[in-house]
Amino acid sequence: MGQPALFLDRDGVINVDTGYVHCPEDCRFVDGIFDLVRRANAAGMAVCVVTNQAGIARGYYDEAQFQHFTTWMLARFEEEGAHIDKVYHCPHHPMAGQGEYLKACQCRKPAPGMLLAARDALGLDMGRSVMVGDTLTDMQAAASASVGTRWLVPHGDAALAEAGRSAGCCVAEHLSEIDPTRALRLKA
Repeated sequence: MGQPALFLDRDGVINVDTGYVHCPEDCRFVDGIFDLVRRANAAGMAVCVVTNQAGIARGYYDEAQFQHFTTWMLARFEEEGAHIDKVYHCPHHPMAGQGEYLKACQCRKPAPGMLLAARDALGLDMGRSVMVGDTLTDMQAAASASVGTRWLVPHGDAALAEAGRSAGCCVAEHLSEIDPTRALRLKA
């Protein structure tokens, strides 16, 4: 049996989604994110970020800027005693991309490509894993990848919360409400 994982969307779960965040000075971390990752670390879970980055496809920033931000973000987590194992990103967009980034792909959520890449690279047990996201596309990707527990953070959007519940997701308004070990107990 492989290791379980905590999968995290980035914009809206790790950082406040103010639109195409790619500079450290524009980043505000979502309350509770460091504690959530520390709890997953303590439970022996791998922690993976799976993020659509349409800003690259649209030409708002490039891969180097994304990598710079990611390196900074990972260092901030380490400073807080929280470890992220791997970051997966999709730089494509099927309609608004430029050049090589204009394409339909299997990595852009709601497709499960990033989660499956993490599964294969890290030997993860998807049935005992958890996805935390703030959109239905996050939840769809997790369902397609057979992630055992899906947590939707709707940020006060009642219709989104109801849609998530209807799709079999757990719903939490604050990251402190999320139990990253729920899937471990359910599958034990």
